[in-house]
Amino acid sequence: MSYPVLLILHLLAAIFFIGTVMFEMIVLDRALAAARDAARSGQAGSGLLLKPLQRDLTLRVRRIMPWVLLVLYAAGIGLAWHYRGALENPLGSSLGKLLSLKIILALSVLGHFLRAVTWMRSGGMTARRARIIHASVLVHMLAIVVLAKIMFYVH
Repeated sequence: MSYPVLLILHLLAAIFFIGTVMFEMIVLDRALAAARDAARSGQAGSGLLLKPLQRDLTLRVRRIMPWVLLVLYAAGIGLAWHYRGALENPLGSSLGKLLSLKIILALSVLGHFLRAVTWMRSGGMTARRARIIHASVLVHMLAIVVLAKIMFYVH
């Protein structure tokens, strides 16, 4: 597959993945917390819409996200192949160092995702673990985005 096609697929999948994590952490979690607080204070109807919305969004994300990650990582591997020269000696250039760091962070994100899936299937996923994984993945992904933008400019 050509480099431009791989790049576009990789970017679109990354936007979808990062956007989903950010939405869940910044918007949905805060809305649910507000609904819980309103329910505790006795406001009628508070949280009645958010619970089904959260459930439906979670189910949809669980169905779609494996496919998004497949595109993201497959395109990422294809893109990395174009820079195999820099990756043969990653400490030999700033591009090699930054790209290697980006790949390590991407593998860590994949590890987070696989761990979350095993916890969900085994019943070990708690709200605290979900928050920690989301926060860690978000930090990883933001670092990857920054690395992707600067790795061609740092020499």
